[in-house]
Amino acid sequence: MKSVKQVSYVQLEPKYFKQVVELGNRVHGDNYLSSESIKTIYEDSWQDDINASWIALFEDKVVGFRLTFAASKWTPNEWCSPTLWPIPQEQVCYFKCNTVDKSIRAHGVGSELLKRSIKQAKLQGAQAGLAHIWLASPGNSAYKYFTKNGGKLVKKHPNMWRHASIHEGYNCPVCTGYCECVAAEMILPFQ
Repeated sequence: MKSVKQVSYVQLEPKYFKQVVELGNRVHGDNYLSSESIKTIYEDSWQDDINASWIALFEDKVVGFRLTFAASKWTPNEWCSPTLWPIPQEQVCYFKCNTVDKSIRAHGVGSELLKRSIKQAKLQGAQAGLAHIWLASPGNSAYKYFTKNGGKLVKKHPNMWRHASIHEGYNCPVCTGYCECVAAEMILPFQ
């Protein structure tokens, strides 16, 4: 295991795009991220010259990231339930994904990335963050991590990533054939 003390945190920037895409696809499945999607995600991370997306580095290698859309840069879709949220939709940022290399998991890297994204999202005017948590993560670690950090379950959505697996070439790392994983729509109000 790498020493957590040697991990540094920086805001996402273009020079790290390739490494973020590679780590994301290794952890979440082929075609989860692409060179095109990371550019769009990066652009949507910004509001008022504030970037809400972060990466974790170990010896200049990306070992984790938190991709976060500014509240003004995303639109809820059919997998979102804004009427069930305790915060108005326009004040909710979107936590696209949190990814940590398996060699350094369970040492607070994901929580630190989330903490930094929350700080930036608050500066952008957000009062909460929404995430779709992958319930098929090993040991259900994603749900446990997000709950530990204050996330509250809103609703479960079966087959959320099925469309991506059928039409966008997404290859889920746990499903045979098309993705049938359940997403937990979770909201994390900021204190």
